Amino acid sequence: MKIAFRTDASLEIGTGHVMRCLTLARALWGAGATCRFVTRALPGHLGERIADEGFAVTLLPAPGDAASQGPPAHAHWAGVGWAQDAAETRAVLDDAPDWLVMDHYAFDMRWQRQACPEATRLMVIDDLADRPHTCDMLLDQNLGHGAGDYDGLVPETCTRLVGPRYALLRPEFAAARAGALAARAGRGLRHLLISLGGVDRVDATSVVLNALRDTPLPRNLCITVIMGRNAPALERVRALARDMPRPTQVEVDVDDMAARMAAADLAIGSAGSTTWERCALSLPAIIVQIADNQAGIAQALSAAGAALDPGPLHAPEFADRLQVALAEAPSRLGEMSKKAADICDGAGSDRVTTCIEKSMMKGGTLP
Repeated sequence: MKIAFRTDASLEIGTGHVMRCLTLARALWGAGATCRFVTRALPGHLGERIADEGFAVTLLPAPGDAASQGPPAHAHWAGVGWAQDAAETRAVLDDAPDWLVMDHYAFDMRWQRQACPEATRLMVIDDLADRPHTCDMLLDQNLGHGAGDYDGLVPETCTRLVGPRYALLRPEFAAARAGALAARAGRGLRHLLISLGGVDRVDATSVVLNALRDTPLPRNLCITVIMGRNAPALERVRALARDMPRPTQVEVDVDDMAARMAAADLAIGSAGSTTWERCALSLPAIIVQIADNQAGIAQALSAAGAALDPGPLHAPEFADRLQVALAEAPSRLGEMSKKAADICDGAGSDRVTTCIEKSMMKGGTLP
């Protein structure tokens, strides 16, 4: 199989789209596929990281000064108009891959029709169900979404992989799952993990740390903050960490996230892709809604009993609601841990890879 990925990372977009595509690429590579990436040279792009993972990467030119306009709602994330991006993407797909995987909120069926070579099948990774796609396979790994959310947005023949059982997690999360589940019983709250995205463009981490300063915390609590090296507020967070009333360590670009989540008793995190990593390791969480499109996931996790939801980051009462959640969390750790583990088992990458493999068998029929 030859697989191409079209996805971006930037200071505005964050790193999650590229990271989950890398996870799928590793799984496909393990099944014998050749994978390559096409990504634009936006500020904070991860072209070097993709290459370091061993995959070929083509960097599309950095955008000019003219802002791209919608629809769709996130069109500006691409940096250029959809037609330009489609033409530039199509130009570098001269090998006509078997599959093109598109993970980008900025593009809809117009881009897909122009960018995808005629003999290439298209897989779309989406979370929003807010725009039409012309694809052969669609993956939406979110809790609370169902296949019916894409009625009228994808062809009737499209294979829909919907829900956290298809979440794209690296194999170390499935490997660490049994040990993490067994170790959680009766541990209490001793280790708090804060991870609000590799870029954290809105500096949610500083907001959370400032709220923690005024919150009664267990005397033996230690705090670990995870950030990326491209986070604009990294030095500010480091300064805040030095003045925290409990020992607070800031770690940058970690490569052992599964082990760190397994060792933590509670996480404060966003409602992005790391949600399913936490669930796979039964890690209770307080969810911070950094963007409007994260509200649905946060509310679904709260309704399922797997997390506490203090609401949107920039709401006037957020700090107060976060402090209430922190006070409530110690008595809810066991319950939230069990509920989280029921949501995601960490085997989604294998399931998606199997679906793509079946499409390449004799007859090429999708499952």
